Amino acid sequence: MHKIIVLDRDGVINEDSDAFIKSAEEWIPVEGSMEAIRALKQAGWTVAIATNQSGIKRGYYDRATLSSMHQKMNDLLEDCKPDWISYSPYLSGDNSPSRKPQTGMMQAIEKALNVDLKGAPFVGDTLADIQAARSMSMQPYLVRSGKGERTLATQDPMLQGVEVFDNLQALVEYLLAHGA
Repeated sequence: MHKIIVLDRDGVINEDSDAFIKSAEEWIPVEGSMEAIRALKQAGWTVAIATNQSGIKRGYYDRATLSSMHQKMNDLLEDCKPDWISYSPYLSGDNSPSRKPQTGMMQAIEKALNVDLKGAPFVGDTLADIQAARSMSMQPYLVRSGKGERTLATQDPMLQGVEVFDNLQALVEYLLAHGA
C-alpha cells in the first residue's frame, strides 16, 4: 500500500505567528519537524503539504518570498524534501475552493501525485485543517504546536475522536512505531 501524509505548514512544520511568517528568515522549523519529515521519507512515505498563505493576498509577502521559505525548508531537508506543496493565497472571505477548510488543495495533491487521500493522515493545528481532513475522508491529527493549544481550548465538537500529539515529531514516531 502506498503511504501518503498531508501536513499543514505553519504551526506544524514551522513556528507560526499571528503576525504571519513573512520571510525565509522568519521561517523557523518547529523542533523535531525536519527530523520527522526525514523519517517519513526514509520509511517510504509520500509527504505533501497543504498550506493557507493569505499573507500573499494581504500584501505581506509575494510568491517569490513564499518560494524562498520553501527553498529554505527543502535545503534543511536535503534529499528528503516533500513530494508536493499546495498553497492557497486567498483570504477566508474570498470563498476560494482552494483555501482550507475547503478541499481544493487536497484535490490538487491527489491529481498531482495520482493518489487517493481517503484514509490518509492529515496533520494540522487548526479547526480548518480538521474540517478539510474530514471533508476528504482523511484521518485528522492535531498537534499542540502552533495554534494547536488554542484549537483544543475551543472544545469544538469537530475535535471529537481526533488524536492529539505534542508536535509533528511525536506523531511521526507514533505512526512509524505502529506500522501506520
